[in-house]
Amino acid sequence: MGVDIGGTKIAVGLVTRDGTVHRRACAPTPAAQGPRAVVRTVAELARGLGLDGVASAGVGTAGVVDPGGREIVGATDAIRDWAGTPLARLLEDELQLPVLVRNDVHAFLAGELAGTAWRSALGVTVGTGVGGALGLDGRVVPGSRGAAGHLGHVPVPEAEGLACSCGAEGHVEAVAAGPAMAAASGERDLRQVVERAEAGDVAAAGVLARGGRALGRALAGVVNVWDPQVVIIGGGVLAAGDLYLAPLREALAAGVLPVLTGVPIASARLGDDAVLIGAALAADGQRGRG
Repeated sequence: MGVDIGGTKIAVGLVTRDGTVHRRACAPTPAAQGPRAVVRTVAELARGLGLDGVASAGVGTAGVVDPGGREIVGATDAIRDWAGTPLARLLEDELQLPVLVRNDVHAFLAGELAGTAWRSALGVTVGTGVGGALGLDGRVVPGSRGAAGHLGHVPVPEAEGLACSCGAEGHVEAVAAGPAMAAASGERDLRQVVERAEAGDVAAAGVLARGGRALGRALAGVVNVWDPQVVIIGGGVLAAGDLYLAPLREALAAGVLPVLTGVPIASARLGDDAVLIGAALAADGQRGRG
């Protein structure tokens, strides 16, 4: 079973070992009610799909997860009191299954890498925030504290003086994420900004281009350090197309070493299923090793 816990939506799916999602269920995240309500929602969705034949559950969630896959060790306020939640234990008590928890972007990249020939990768998702993950030898690298790949918190000039969700200033998430671009355009969500830009609104197009350039600049620094085979981009920002991605590519190409200029940028192939698949396969692999 794969579980995707976001700030606005929870999704649960039954996943086979070949990475196929057979059934799905979704519900709004009771973020303001805190961890117990989130766990209850996951359990209700899981039981609704049926637990017969399910060997393990993998969870992809917003926040920093300890490398052992048990506890949320750091989080923004997207889900109330999320930091410190022993999520694996709480879900094991509810589901009577072994549970492994991963950061949602780590799970996203694990899903995207499954079944491909890519051995090293840089994954990035742009939606309500900017998240990142590093892949090496076909596996996602969690880091010593579970925080590897946090691209959204790379400082960039475009975000100077802007508050980030983490409490610091100047991070790329404060200018390149969906809510940041919507706020800069005076809109409620990114979709409205994209619609205005596609209709010829120069100011809206400028906001999208600025966000794309900022993220491209941040990505260039990480690509110079990591030297990945591919950069995989997912999340709601893909709806903006080249209004966002063309400035991103230009900034990335301008900032990398000459030998890295040709690194390919691929759009995520699995859509909303990437986190479900990556989390479920990680949990199955952990169970097999155990």
